[in-house]
Amino acid sequence: HGRLNIRNAQYAEDERPIQEDCDCYVCRTFSRAYLRHLYKAGEISALRFGTIHNVRFMSRLMAQIRQAIEDGQFADFRAQFLADYQISNQKVRHEQRQRRVNAMQSL
Repeated sequence: HGRLNIRNAQYAEDERPIQEDCDCYVCRTFSRAYLRHLYKAGEISALRFGTIHNVRFMSRLMAQIRQAIEDGQFADFRAQFLADYQISNQKVRHEQRQRRVNAMQSL
């Protein structure tokens, strides 16, 4: 789990869903390659599909947090989630964002 930049070239032929264990409509229906194509083509549906997946991810996460609290296991859940969640390289993210901002400003 973690941030996935679907625009990256490595996903051009990736037939897997965004997240293997996700039950959202997007993950059950579309591949990373197709979603990348939509993003690269500027299709508004790419943004909608990303939102659908992200909302479902957050909904599941909150349900898991509530259950962990009810079970008195939140500290363990938190530690495991943070150990499993892959945080992207913040420096690279910032550089990529800056390039996009600069490109937009030059239009």
